[in-house]
Amino acid sequence: MLDKIIKETTSAVVAAIQGVDDILTALRNVVKSQVVGILQNIGDVGEATLDEVVAVGTGAIKGAHEIGTSITEAAKSTVRSLVVGVSDVGGDVITASGKAAQGVITGAADVGADLGKTAVAAVEGAISAAGAIGSNTAEAAKAAVTGAIKAATEVGEEAGTAVKKALLSAASLPRDVIDKAVKGSSK
Repeated sequence: MLDKIIKETTSAVVAAIQGVDDILTALRNVVKSQVVGILQNIGDVGEATLDEVVAVGTGAIKGAHEIGTSITEAAKSTVRSLVVGVSDVGGDVITASGKAAQGVITGAADVGADLGKTAVAAVEGAISAAGAIGSNTAEAAKAAVTGAIKAATEVGEEAGTAVKKALLSAASLPRDVIDKAVKGSSK
């Protein structure tokens, strides 16, 4: 089922952004509509594992890569759209932040993109989304860091280390929150 979601999302992203001028807006719209459509079919979204969010995130990055869109920009927009979409259907925004980051890192690894830069963009997207919907930005950031590190570590120990290093050195992220999240993920 999740493989089907990845393929459908990849195709939807390619179809939506091919030939448009404002690629990131088209990407955000299709990602949000994909996740909302999928989650509306789940009985109690509040209790859902939100693995569908990982699949949509992975598919969105693969689709963006097929069109030649910047993976870091796509990652930030994808995470933001996924978190806002989950919020729109009453799902857990913090869990969605982690799952969204996990999805974009998995997609980035599949297409050979820079996982460190993708992780930073994913966390920025989670923070942006949480702020826009009035959720706890520090908790969203922490969840996104954890999700990104988890996905990168599944690729390999070297990838996990690279993601941690990139997150810790990113000036755009709240240092204290990132430090705690990275240390917490090492346990």
